[in-house]
Amino acid sequence: MSIEARIEELGLTLPDAPPPGGNYSPVVVVDGMAYVSGQGPWTTEGTYLTGKVGDDLTEEQGIEAARVVGLTMLATIKAQLGSLDRVKRVVKVLGMVNSTPDFGTHPKVINGFSDLMVEIFGDNGRAARSAVGMGSLPGNIAVEIEAILQLAD
Repeated sequence: MSIEARIEELGLTLPDAPPPGGNYSPVVVVDGMAYVSGQGPWTTEGTYLTGKVGDDLTEEQGIEAARVVGLTMLATIKAQLGSLDRVKRVVKVLGMVNSTPDFGTHPKVINGFSDLMVEIFGDNGRAARSAVGMGSLPGNIAVEIEAILQLAD
């Protein structure tokens, strides 16, 4: 089953890929690896989910924002590489949560992204990962995630 068919089977919809927010490449491919720039929670309505987890947003809303980042990232990969079937494995993930200083469950928030990758890619979606809190993120987005992917031959 293709990755796009799997996404459809799960009842998910990819947003349009967001425009780059600066002078960078959304995806850079080197030696069979794709390095995906930090992605925010870009919705199908064409807006970002914003707010600080632990203040403006609950932990559950942060988890949902991280899941939306997963869909955003897949839309970006598809736009840049032409097909999600080029992705063989999610290798490494860095998840950043816009959170209050006393918020401490950043890994649980980033599970929103990681769980989605496993739903879509199976065990090949389970990556090495870091999850950290940030005092702020660009545009006050709730979550930003970057990833390294292994591409199929």
